[in-house]
Amino acid sequence: MGVLNVTPDSFSDGGRFFDPARAIDHGLRLIEEGSDILDVGGESSRPGSDPVSTEEEITRVVPVIRALRRQTRTLISIDTTKADVSRAALDAGADIINDISAMLFDPGMLPLAAERRAPVILMHMQGTPKTMQARPHYDDVVGEVFKFLKERVATAREFGIPEPRIIVDPGIGFGKRHQDNLDLIRGLDRLGDLGRPVLLGVSRKSFIGRILDQPAAAQRLEGTIASSVLGALHGAHILRVHDVAAVLRAVRVAEAIMATEEKYPTRPPSGKEERRSYAG
Repeated sequence: MGVLNVTPDSFSDGGRFFDPARAIDHGLRLIEEGSDILDVGGESSRPGSDPVSTEEEITRVVPVIRALRRQTRTLISIDTTKADVSRAALDAGADIINDISAMLFDPGMLPLAAERRAPVILMHMQGTPKTMQARPHYDDVVGEVFKFLKERVATAREFGIPEPRIIVDPGIGFGKRHQDNLDLIRGLDRLGDLGRPVLLGVSRKSFIGRILDQPAAAQRLEGTIASSVLGALHGAHILRVHDVAAVLRAVRVAEAIMATEEKYPTRPPSGKEERRSYAG
C-alpha cells in the first residue's frame, strides 16, 4: 500500500503532494514502484493535528481519486474518518475505506460501507490525533489491541459487512508509547488469530526516529525497511509505506530466504555428531 497524502501538513512529506497534479503524478509513480493499493488521504493524522472540514477534505481527495481511477485499475483506499468523505471518494472511484477510528468517529461509516459493499480497514487508536500521545497507557498492549479489534470486527459484521471485506490495523504510533510500538510489531502474529488480514503502517514513524536518532521523517528509510520486513515475517499481509520500491525489494529478499529455510530447514546439532576443534 503506497501512501498518498493530499495535505499541506503531513508529518512525512511536509505537503509535497498537496497540489493535485503532483499528487496524481506521485500516485502513478507509486504504482510503477509496485503498489497494489494507493491510500489517499486529505486530512493529516499526525500527533496533535487538528481536523479539517468535510468540504475541504472532499475538495482535496476527490479530484485526485477521480484522475487516478481514469488512469489505473489499481485499488484505491480513502483514508478518512468521515462518512460523507468516504461516499464522495467511492463515487469518484475509490474501492476501500481506511478509517483510523475503526469507524467509531462517524456513526454513518458502518452503514455506508455495508450499503456500498466496500472493504474496510479498522485501526486501533487510543484517543484522537489531537490527544493520542497525551500519556497513552496499556497494561498489555498486544492483548488490549487484539480485544479492541476483535470487538470492532464483530460490530462490523453486525452491520452487514462480511469478514472477507474486513482488514485490521494495530495502529503503530497512534496513541502508543515507544515500547508499545515495538511490542506490537513483535507480537503481530497474535493478531492473526482474528482471522483477518493485518495491515501494518510503520513507515517513517517517530519510533524509528527515536531508535536511529533521526528527527527528520525522510531520514528513516533504513528503519522503515527493517520494521516492515520484520512485520511481514510476523504476519503482516499489507505494508503501508511511502518508499514502495525499497520496501518491496527488501521484503522479496526476506521472503526468498525464508522459503529456502522452509525447503532446507537448519537442523540443530544432535549431540552425536563428531565435534571438531579448530584450536591450534
